[in-house]
Amino acid sequence: MLSLRLFLLFARNALIREMMFPANFMIQVVTRLFWFCARLALFGLIYDDVDHIQEWSRESYFAFMATGMLINSIVEAFFMPNCAAFCEDIRTGKLDFALTKPIDTQFLVSLQRLNPAMMVQLALAVTLLVTSLVAIGKPISSTQIVGFVLFVAVAVAFFYSMMIITACTSIWFGRNQGLYDFWFYITIFAQYPRSIYSGSDPGRLEAGEALQFAFSWIIPILLVVTIPAEMVVGAATDPRFIAVAMVMTMLGLLISRRVFLWSLNHYRGASS
Repeated sequence: MLSLRLFLLFARNALIREMMFPANFMIQVVTRLFWFCARLALFGLIYDDVDHIQEWSRESYFAFMATGMLINSIVEAFFMPNCAAFCEDIRTGKLDFALTKPIDTQFLVSLQRLNPAMMVQLALAVTLLVTSLVAIGKPISSTQIVGFVLFVAVAVAFFYSMMIITACTSIWFGRNQGLYDFWFYITIFAQYPRSIYSGSDPGRLEAGEALQFAFSWIIPILLVVTIPAEMVVGAATDPRFIAVAMVMTMLGLLISRRVFLWSLNHYRGASS
């Protein structure tokens, strides 16, 4: 209950801070709108020349795009600003204040800052998803909806665990400027369905297939976005992929928790 009250307080403070600089908020909103329209235009032009890319039609791919945008907006709204601030707090010694608070430190450093501007991208993603599903025209069952929501949560948890582990490296490096670069390159792979990386020659291993294997079975970046999209559009999903995504996400959360606590034990504070 205390955690919920704190989270609502964090959200209220974030909104107040954002409204103090309305021009900055509007710039972020315009930037998100431009990026959204640019991606729609790009893939609209591509699908003017082809009916399908692998098994993805125009409408189903837009549903996939909306799913990726939805996951990305949640992560960037709630966790990206906090992980970036966590790196800076380690460098400046401000993490000392979080350690003295009577609440779990990881909860505090993960959720005390929010980015309200990302709610615009979330709304755009939901709008695109609903529009795409209406265009597909297939009925959606309650099981599909529950599965979609569950695996969006799985994807968010997976990306959070990767992000917090990366942020913890600031304990040793002093400054971690690579966090945003890391997130950018991760999202590049997650922008496309897993099947896009399938090779054209079954007789040899191609670069795309190597990437597909690595980011499906070892670090399942491709799976955590593709699975909820496949569920909501009614495409077949391999049960093995579902199991891998669930197991690797739970393992990632456990490892990230261990790494976070271990990192705090090596934190020397502002006076060191």
